[in-house]
Amino acid sequence: MKLKNTLGVVIGSLLATSSLSVLAQGQGAVEVEAFAKRSFTESNRDVTNGNLFGGSLGYYLTDDVSLNLSHGVYESIESDLLPGGSGEKEIDGHLSTVEALYHFGTPGAQSLRPYVSAGFGHQSLDNTAERGKDKTTFAMVGTGVKYYFNEVFFAKAGVDVLHSLDTEQTEWQAGVGVGLNFGGNTKQVAETVEAAPEPTPEPVVAEEPAEVVRVELDVKFDFDKSKVKEESYGDIKSLADFMKQYPQTNTTVEGHTDAVGTDAYNQGLSERRANAVREVLVNQYGVEGERVNSVGYGESRPVADNATADGRAVNRRVEAEVEAQAK
Repeated sequence: MKLKNTLGVVIGSLLATSSLSVLAQGQGAVEVEAFAKRSFTESNRDVTNGNLFGGSLGYYLTDDVSLNLSHGVYESIESDLLPGGSGEKEIDGHLSTVEALYHFGTPGAQSLRPYVSAGFGHQSLDNTAERGKDKTTFAMVGTGVKYYFNEVFFAKAGVDVLHSLDTEQTEWQAGVGVGLNFGGNTKQVAETVEAAPEPTPEPVVAEEPAEVVRVELDVKFDFDKSKVKEESYGDIKSLADFMKQYPQTNTTVEGHTDAVGTDAYNQGLSERRANAVREVLVNQYGVEGERVNSVGYGESRPVADNATADGRAVNRRVEAEVEAQAK
């Protein structure tokens, strides 16, 4: 069918476009989607189940709430009875909707975001057996899930329940879709392939003229990760041993990110990184919890150029410093 062929071209275009650039998700983002749904009718309009093909446009009012407009065209719907007799014939029709979606989870690449939705729709069918042209307004609720393969391209599956305000009949639809997120507070990155992170420097213990000794910690992280890598455990242990040697000392573990992603997402990621290092100090190496604080600074304190992969690798870090008077 011509409509199905057009939908295939749209999906292919979405896949191609998703490789062009990396854009941040979140508030202010715009999403476009192509979808296919199976419509299950439970009405008094003498029509069979059918397929709905179309597209939608959404705008994120916040990081989690979007307002979506959609329009779809029905195919494969048939009338059970012809006017004045028996038989079947195809019915033309379309459905337009406006819905608000609330998304759970955190925006970002390789993220799974369940959602719930509510809104209204207007359906128009031609050539039905009972009334010829049939129009009705629906109140709608739905649920589903989106998976973001990267910051741009996502796939969606969901179920919608439609209750007619005109006939008090209830129908439902199940469908899938693919789409693109065009970013809110957009930060376009020149390149997306990251170089291997630089080796973690060994903690430096320096003795100053005033008999002050200090140990510094610098732990690097993989892109969009907050898990402490095995090669960093030795450096964290050195900090823990120093704090045990000087029990009057305290420290603050500071988490940082590169500039890829929204400010809100990077703030949360930096806090998770700082907490991960704190957990190793406290739970694995026995430093008292009240002696170790953690704080995240997001992307606000870069120490290298975020325009390069090497610079971003340096900025994905957790730092800590402890100073004590030598005996």
